[in-house]
Amino acid sequence: MISRPAFLLATILAMATSGFAQPPGGDDKDATIASLQAQVRRLQSQQMHQGQEVQKDIDDWMWFSRMSDIAKVDKVRFTSSKPARMSNPTGQGYGNPLILSAYTFIPLSLKLAQKAPLIVMVHEGVHNNFDTTQNLRAARELLAEGYVIVAPEYRGSTGYGGYFYDQIDYGGAEIDDTYSARNWAVENLPVDPLKVGILGWSHGGYHTLLNIMTWPKAYQAAYAGVPVADLIARMGYKTNGYRAIYEGFLGKSADQNVAEYKKRSPYAHAAKLETPLLIHTTTNDEDVNVLEVEHLIDSLKAAGKKFDYKIYENAPGGHYFNRIDTPLARESRKDVLAFLAKYLK
Repeated sequence: MISRPAFLLATILAMATSGFAQPPGGDDKDATIASLQAQVRRLQSQQMHQGQEVQKDIDDWMWFSRMSDIAKVDKVRFTSSKPARMSNPTGQGYGNPLILSAYTFIPLSLKLAQKAPLIVMVHEGVHNNFDTTQNLRAARELLAEGYVIVAPEYRGSTGYGGYFYDQIDYGGAEIDDTYSARNWAVENLPVDPLKVGILGWSHGGYHTLLNIMTWPKAYQAAYAGVPVADLIARMGYKTNGYRAIYEGFLGKSADQNVAEYKKRSPYAHAAKLETPLLIHTTTNDEDVNVLEVEHLIDSLKAAGKKFDYKIYENAPGGHYFNRIDTPLARESRKDVLAFLAKYLK
C-alpha cells in the first residue's frame, strides 16, 4: 500500500510535470508551492468523498441484506424545512430546500392497514452516517418490538459528496433536518402520529435533545445516550485542533461568541423539556466527558423537570458501552426498550 507522503509527492510531481500546477507568472516559488498545496488538498478532498460514497453504497447493500428477514427496507429522498446553503444570494435555486435521504424500516410483522409507533433514529458523529457498524443491533431490537424506524441522513452526513458534506450547520439546520424526517415519516409511513419516539447516541443524542426541546409536542418519548450537551464545557476539555473544527462550523471560537455556543447547547434549554426522557452516560467516556451530561442533568433538575437517567461507573466500552455486544450493553438497551414501551406501546 502506498504511504500518504508518497502519494502526495507522486501527486505533486504529476501535476508539476503536466504543467497543470504552474500558476500565472510561473517564476514565484512561494506562489507555485501554494498552488500545488491547494491542488493537492482539492484532490485529497475528492478522493475522500469518492471513498465515502463507495462505503455508503456498500452500507446501503448491508442494510437491505441484513434486515431482509425482519423488515421492509427502503431509502427515500425528501426536502428539509430549511434551505440549502449557497454563497450567491442571486444564484439559480437560492433558497430551495435541501434534499435529504433517509432509511426507512417497516417490520414484516406489521399487518396491512395497521399503524405502529415510530422511532426517529439519529446517527452519531458530526460528519458521519447511519451505518450498520454502530446501529444494526439497536435497529433490529426496535423492529423486533414492532416499531417503524426512520433514520435521517441530515446535512453534513458522509457518503453524499462534497456539496452535501459542506452543508453542515452544527446545532442549526441539521436539527431541522431530523425534525423534517419525523414529519415526512408521519405523513408517509404506517405510523401513529401520537406515538413518536426519538433516540440517538453522542451527536445523535445531541439531535435528540434539541429536537424534543424545540418541538416538545412532536415526540412522546426520547432516549439520549452519551449525548453532547454543553458546547462551552466541551471546548474547554478538547484540544486546540478540535476547537478549530467548531470555530469553522460556527464562525468564531467559544471565547469569541459564548452566547452562540450556549444557544446550541442542550443544557441551556432544559426548561423547555416536556417529553419523557431517558439519559445514559458513563464515567469513563473518552469522547463526551461525563461532566457535560452531569451539567445537563443538573440543569434539568434545577428547572424542576421529571426525567430518567443512569450514570454507569466505568462501563466497558466507554463512549460505545451500550452499542457493543456485551451483557451490560444488551441489558442497557433492554432498559431503553422498556422505557420507550411505557410511552409508545
